[in-house]
Amino acid sequence: MSVEKSLLGKDTNYPTTYQPEILFPISRSLSRESYADVAGIQQGCDWWHVFELSWLNAQGIPQVAIGRLRLPATSPNLIESKSLKLYFNSLNFMRFDSTQQLIATVEQDLSKAAEAPVQLTLIDANNLAVSQPEGQCLDQLSPQRLSEQPDASLLQHAGSGRMVEEQYYSNLLRSNCPVTGQPDWGTIFIRYRGEKVCPASLLAYIISYRQHNGFHEQCVEQIYADIWKTLKPGQLMVYAAYTRRGGLDINPCRVSTEAWLPQTPVRLARQ
Repeated sequence: MSVEKSLLGKDTNYPTTYQPEILFPISRSLSRESYADVAGIQQGCDWWHVFELSWLNAQGIPQVAIGRLRLPATSPNLIESKSLKLYFNSLNFMRFDSTQQLIATVEQDLSKAAEAPVQLTLIDANNLAVSQPEGQCLDQLSPQRLSEQPDASLLQHAGSGRMVEEQYYSNLLRSNCPVTGQPDWGTIFIRYRGEKVCPASLLAYIISYRQHNGFHEQCVEQIYADIWKTLKPGQLMVYAAYTRRGGLDINPCRVSTEAWLPQTPVRLARQ
């Protein structure tokens, strides 16, 4: 479905009755056309955290939890975030006999929209742990060249020819929603095995997304594809932990090998 037909940027009424039809799928295929041959571009997953998850139990008493969604990168569709927010709001006054019934309903509805199995895990509202980022932080480096739009030519090897396995991260990832223009903020992790990369060039490339228009998942896939094609690593992981908007955060991860896919998403203080 065309994103122009979605609810993004439009005034909407928040539903008080169950509305699975409000979910709006967006095909991944168009944005993947230019890097369809990149190994791992459909390997990994998108984790979502749903902080506005509430429903009624069998006695009509409100329940709350944090929801963790796992959407496979192989799914033909991603789900537009505002429609997902409205969908979860439509559950606020719906009675479920058990949490298992709630989970089954949500997984069925989201799997239908994504055209692939979506998993929901419920987390106690007080039990979502915060962790520290791991790896070498890039944010204090001074790149020699900057760009106002994504530019893969910014990426450079260190020139030593040395083979390494390293993980870098930066809190400076910023891009824009392609429909509303609202900024999206995130921390990006890059795990890399191959000829040593110049860290400052990696930071310059990340900074170049500050005025780029793209959905979270599309940005991560473009970053992954550019690093893979330009630096030619043997193994690669690109993971972005985006900050929350509308009660949702999105954490896409793409990997060249399933062994590098984290078992669970990291949770950072800024999220």
